[in-house]
Amino acid sequence: MLLFVLLFQVAALQGQDVPTKELLDWHRLPDFPDSIGVGGPCAGISNGALIVAGGAHFRDPFLQGGEKIWTDSIYVLTSSFSEWKSGFTLTRPTGYTVAVQWEDEVICAGGGNAREHFVEVITLRWDGGDISQRLLPALPQPRAFASGAVVGTTLYLAGGLETPSDTVASRDFWALNLADPGAQWQILESVPGLPRHSAVTGASDGAFYLFSGTALMPDTAGLVAYEFLTDAYRYRPQYGWEQLRDLPYPTAAAPSPAIALGPSHLLVLGGNTGVDVDRVQELGDRHPGFSRNLLAYHVITDTWAYLGALPMGQVTVPTVQHSDNIIIPSGETRPGVRTAAVWQVTPRNTVPPFGTINFVVVAIYFLVLAGMGLYFWNRGKNDTDYFLARRRIPWWAAGISIFGTQLSAITFMAIPAKAYATDWVYFLGQIAILLVAPIVVYLYLPFFRRLQITTAYEFLEQRFSVAVRLFGSLAFVLLQLGRMGVVIFLPAIALSAVTGFNLYLAILLMGLLSTFYTALGGMEAVIWSDVMQVIVLLGGALLSLIILVLNIEGGTSGLIEVAASEGKFHMLTWSWDATTTAVWVVLGGSIFSNLIPYTADQTVVQRYLTTANEKLAARSVWTNAALTIPGSLLFFSLGTALFVFYQQHASALEPSLSTDAIFPLFIIQQLPQGMSGLLIAGIFAAAMSSLDSSLNSAVAALVCDFYRRFKPRSTASTRLRLAKWLTVGLGFLATTIGLLMATIEIASLFDFFLELLGLLGSSLAGLFALGIFTRSANSTGALIGACTSAIVLYLVSAFTAIHFFLYASIGILTCFVVGYIMSNILPNHHTQLAGLTIYTLRDRLPNNDQIDADADE
Repeated sequence: MLLFVLLFQVAALQGQDVPTKELLDWHRLPDFPDSIGVGGPCAGISNGALIVAGGAHFRDPFLQGGEKIWTDSIYVLTSSFSEWKSGFTLTRPTGYTVAVQWEDEVICAGGGNAREHFVEVITLRWDGGDISQRLLPALPQPRAFASGAVVGTTLYLAGGLETPSDTVASRDFWALNLADPGAQWQILESVPGLPRHSAVTGASDGAFYLFSGTALMPDTAGLVAYEFLTDAYRYRPQYGWEQLRDLPYPTAAAPSPAIALGPSHLLVLGGNTGVDVDRVQELGDRHPGFSRNLLAYHVITDTWAYLGALPMGQVTVPTVQHSDNIIIPSGETRPGVRTAAVWQVTPRNTVPPFGTINFVVVAIYFLVLAGMGLYFWNRGKNDTDYFLARRRIPWWAAGISIFGTQLSAITFMAIPAKAYATDWVYFLGQIAILLVAPIVVYLYLPFFRRLQITTAYEFLEQRFSVAVRLFGSLAFVLLQLGRMGVVIFLPAIALSAVTGFNLYLAILLMGLLSTFYTALGGMEAVIWSDVMQVIVLLGGALLSLIILVLNIEGGTSGLIEVAASEGKFHMLTWSWDATTTAVWVVLGGSIFSNLIPYTADQTVVQRYLTTANEKLAARSVWTNAALTIPGSLLFFSLGTALFVFYQQHASALEPSLSTDAIFPLFIIQQLPQGMSGLLIAGIFAAAMSSLDSSLNSAVAALVCDFYRRFKPRSTASTRLRLAKWLTVGLGFLATTIGLLMATIEIASLFDFFLELLGLLGSSLAGLFALGIFTRSANSTGALIGACTSAIVLYLVSAFTAIHFFLYASIGILTCFVVGYIMSNILPNHHTQLAGLTIYTLRDRLPNNDQIDADADE
């Protein structure tokens, strides 16, 4: 019955589009001091104040033959935005410059007046009481009515008119590196299409965008005629120009640069469509003015969408970015008429409300998780039971748990987002698990199972020394401490944005709830919550894909046709360039990347130890591999389907959200109430699954590798109590880190901290490989190799352009090679290798685990 209801609701969604949304809030600031207003000014923010300089207007009515007057006046709206200051001037009357902001200065490039156009580029700075001006390198040629934007540290300038009497516009394209004091303007590849002026520019993700504009050409009477353009282009330094989807209508002279909203939207406000360009005198004061339409261009799907109406159509005016707001100071509202209105525009979130049913479903899901902790409470009688679930976990559950541990909430959202934004190149990395699984099963797993250990790092002591064990365990614990805050903070940002959940409440819920059931139930609660989470997430992802296909024109064949035409299925890049996602880089790098968690990460190795014997543990590894491939196919297909869906339903996109939130946005928008709540709860649970795994495994390392190692006579009950209290303590610490990341601007510093710790992951995998695959490696050589690996990897990441896919291979191989060489140079104090290398594995007498495995044969 439930399935019937869901399919009915899915069918009801077919063909529906999301209604137009009011995306922007408009607030009117104090009017421009000159009540006539001004068109073509240079404007920007300096020291928190709005500067508006120069421009042109008509003192007498344009339609009655009034003369256009250029001005040199500079006005400043102070940082409180309550009072205008005047009495400042430019060196000469100037209008129609390219106006952009750079650091704390306003750049005015070119411009002109009725007699001439200029090459000067000046900056304006407000110091609280006066305006200071300085010169930047002059333009290669005079230019007014050009268009420009800053991308990174580069100011790009396109098109425009060289002189007031030009009958043809320009296709010139120039660039100036603002970060280099000695830089000069560079002449780049010309703008495609017709020569133009008064185009709209934009900047997004390292690319320069050029929309619309006006072309000049002589008409049959020998006069200048105007052609209003709808073409659009993108320029990327490494690729050059490429044509984009045309605008639905011209937007010449719209406020520029286009508003960059979120990571992938550019908003074009109104513009001159050219509809009444030949009827200006005829219409007179009845002229309807310029367009009031709000258009949004989406850089990923290459689509245009109408997103509402503006309170006033203003052209020939720059947009000014101020914090999260955009200011539009004055401008032209119809031919020859300016306005004194100064608008402040604030984007707002238009995601639909989460809904009562969804909140109830999330609450029930959380209660079930808490119930799991209570159900498994006190089942283990000692710390080993607490960490290894009494070695009674079914192989299939352990395999699902491994899969769930690797499938964090970040991954669950990021893989579809990656396929949505790009293509399938990263899918090759998922295939690597098929190559890594047999290596783990036949070459690593026997050591973890036959040595009767609780943590992976106990092997390092038996093979090398206690110092190597402590190094490995401490590196793992520090990495998990850093990771735990991130795995609840990053999903909380996306989930709070699409659901309306308070960010701090989301972090608290995930942190405290996962701490609660992990502390009570130990590894058993962790594994069975993983199983439930994987079922919910995979089931929800499959249902989402079905709904997507049903709502795409042409269904499955339509999806494949559109995606193929857009290159979304591209997977293989053939190149020897180590800085790209070439086949060998992605596949080879991913093999080594997978070796880190599957051979040296306690959160994964611990699951190998929860089954009854080695043979069942091997099955769990194969189960994880078997789930990874279809799971990856599902998530990449989901991302591609999201691309096609939102290309066909462009107005449904929420511009303010990050790209990583695209799947949660679809869940909230399109899935039925209740089902969307269950899947959002599953994403919360995926974050908690990563947290609970890190908690239990980090505590296992602390208790076994430190406390029990140096207090061997401590009782099992004491260690069990310590494990539970440490779980509570680390859970509170992780939650606190997440809250701090949401409160204080420490994200970049914390990212740096995690990057440094991440360097040790490859070192750990290198240590295990060194111990297992060599006879001569010793403790001193191993530690030197591990430290060298971290240093080399830091230098590679900081000073080379090598693709990050290769970092793991560089780190592991460096540790292995350096450790091997130094071990042969330095004395070897470790002689007992029975059962500790692949060459001596059978020298150790079989233990109960091996006997059980042999019996199963």
